[in-house]
Amino acid sequence: MSQYPWFDFDQVDFVTSDQHFSHARISELADRPFATVEEMNAELVRRWNEVVGPDDIVLHLGDLALGPIEESVGLTEHLNGRRFLVPGNHDRVSPATQSRRAIERFAPLYEAAGWSILPEVIEGTRRGYRILASHYPYSGDSHGTDRHTTHRPRGDEGVPLLHGHTHARDHGPHGHEFHVGVDAHDFTPIRFTVIDEWIRSLPDIETRLQAATRQARTVLADIVGGETPGSDALFYTQGCNELVIVLEELLAALPPDEADG
Repeated sequence: MSQYPWFDFDQVDFVTSDQHFSHARISELADRPFATVEEMNAELVRRWNEVVGPDDIVLHLGDLALGPIEESVGLTEHLNGRRFLVPGNHDRVSPATQSRRAIERFAPLYEAAGWSILPEVIEGTRRGYRILASHYPYSGDSHGTDRHTTHRPRGDEGVPLLHGHTHARDHGPHGHEFHVGVDAHDFTPIRFTVIDEWIRSLPDIETRLQAATRQARTVLADIVGGETPGSDALFYTQGCNELVIVLEELLAALPPDEADG
């Protein structure tokens, strides 16, 4: 069953994170090759619009803008595409760092610049494969000690996770995680087809339907091969409840045309 709010990853054309628009110190902190914050802002906008078209859909995994917030978020209205934002710790709409009152105050500013604000962790499928996305990795940080642990996905169970936050420059893919931050990708959004190839390359990866079918068969085998009702009726009650759960997951994993048939 789904642990997080559901999102349609099949609609996404590009994914990215951690531009830090108007953050005066980020070039120093993350060793970026820009002499001034103005140069960085201009280059980030140029590289975005060079690859993203007006009709493309972009998933942004947080830390969009810092500095004077009206100016920095306002700058992003010049970015191409329909844009979704999963908040990062530096965003003014982040439950990890902002009060509810602050989020309510600043959300209209992001929305006016063209952003649709999503939850901190989202789940969905891409070409049938289950996938998670968050600003944060399962573990790891740019500051040594993991921060905001209660706002991260709950442990690596083998589900592919897209994330930003670390500002690492040497990857991309690492285990079941894929770092999409601009510091690792020439300061440019990544085509989601790159993510598709990575997911298919993971060992023992299953589509959501394959995983649900396997789980249903396992539960059914336990029930059929278990004790008789006379010896333990509770066993069968529990088993039937488990079967209902996995069958619901199996139905949810079916393509819409098959599930409705």
